Amino acid sequence: MTHHTSDAELAAQPAAYRTGVAYEALIREGRLVRLGSAHPESLTPPAGVPTVRLDLTVPATFRTALTGITNVFLYATPDHITDFIHHAHQAGVTHVVLLSSSRVLGPDPDSDPLAKSHLDVEQALLASPITTTILRPGSFAANAGAWAWPVKAGRPVSLPFPGAHHDPSHEKDVAEAAHAALTDPRHHGGRFVLTGPESMTFAQQIDQLGTVTGRPITINRVTREEWKREMADYIPAVYADALLNWWESNDGKPVAVTGTVEEPTGHPARSSTTWATDFTTS
Repeated sequence: MTHHTSDAELAAQPAAYRTGVAYEALIREGRLVRLGSAHPESLTPPAGVPTVRLDLTVPATFRTALTGITNVFLYATPDHITDFIHHAHQAGVTHVVLLSSSRVLGPDPDSDPLAKSHLDVEQALLASPITTTILRPGSFAANAGAWAWPVKAGRPVSLPFPGAHHDPSHEKDVAEAAHAALTDPRHHGGRFVLTGPESMTFAQQIDQLGTVTGRPITINRVTREEWKREMADYIPAVYADALLNWWESNDGKPVAVTGTVEEPTGHPARSSTTWATDFTTS
């Protein structure tokens, strides 16, 4: 959540914190920030940023978290979105910036569990009296962070479709887009499909990481089932299948990229090489 001296805004859920929402910029602008999370005790926000318990699976936490809030940055689950909207409207929330996904624009989002979870939230908010701005990133460059452990251990990265294309966005671009959407009325109610500047394969992204780190990274091409077993502790099977289907559909096929990042941020999207450099030096 973020507060201005006369307005108030809310960032809900840890995912919102990980994408940044440019807290420092909001604070420099004279805005106070309140961060909502299911586990606020686990967060380490910047000094002066209060936290509040906001568990999107527990509607009983909504009223307190939303008190005094007028703007919300939200990464939502669909389970209790109607309850959330009700409490937000009652609390006086007038604007929500939703971190959704470009998957909702796919050919059949209702049959894709990942896309449908975002689509259900979008539709609920758009049917509400609250002005809704939607950010629809494709893939996050930061997903490559999952490869850090095998790389550091000198092990190959397991991939079922190393030739699958995606459009990795730097999380700083998404954070800056979120900041602009929250603070600039010109963007309120907008729809922004955010991508990186190029379509690239996982293999190409790994090569870039290897170049930046100076450490060769090898790929172990595994089957779908082998990858699902490796990821079973982190990704539920239904979502793992949806990811695998998406990657398979883009195997060897470049995906469309947009220049949309520049609209709210005023600059082109950062490259994946920039992300790799930032990641390895942070």
